[in-house]
Amino acid sequence: MFLTKDNQIKWKKMGVAASITFVLVLLGIFWFDKPLFTFIREFDCGLWRLFDVFFSAKMWFIVSFIAAALLCVKKYLKSEISGIRDLFVKTKSSHAFLIFYSILSAGIVVKILKTIIGRARPIFFAALDMTGFFPPSFDWAFNSMPSGHTIISFAGLVMIGMLAPKYKWFTWTLAILVGFSRIAFGAHWPSDVILGAFLGMVIADIVKWYMLKKSEQK
Repeated sequence: MFLTKDNQIKWKKMGVAASITFVLVLLGIFWFDKPLFTFIREFDCGLWRLFDVFFSAKMWFIVSFIAAALLCVKKYLKSEISGIRDLFVKTKSSHAFLIFYSILSAGIVVKILKTIIGRARPIFFAALDMTGFFPPSFDWAFNSMPSGHTIISFAGLVMIGMLAPKYKWFTWTLAILVGFSRIAFGAHWPSDVILGAFLGMVIADIVKWYMLKKSEQK
């Protein structure tokens, strides 16, 4: 999204996108979140419950960690690794580790932001017609912004799309569907998803840019 083919980040473009995202999030909070959430909820179905399970943070972490671990084992068995430092040097630019680092970074960022922002989930709106922010909060019910499924799925799927451009159309479509599912499922406001999608894209770009840059300095 913001990364060129020669591994350079378009900082200006990212800044413009950040400004647009900020405006959209504010508009969502003060204007379109409620009506759009109510409209999209009409599209709730069993498919979104599958998305809730298969694109959860836990599932992303498990799958990406196993892939990274298998790569380590493979390199160790081939005697390509002589220690922890050597492990990092020889795996930091591999596809498995780029995806894992992207997901891990997204998980850390979203946990911090959810706690700091402390936004009430839509369940309070549906049951009590209540909305608002109650920071800081470690309570799931007040950890709505940004959407965890969305930020982690965008971080993982956008990274996969960059590593396998041939399937970029599919990974992006899937990422967008994950975001849509979080609203239809009733777990998040539209602005939660918008912010999560943007942060996921940015994290994927920065992780790939940084890790490949470090590889070039080896």
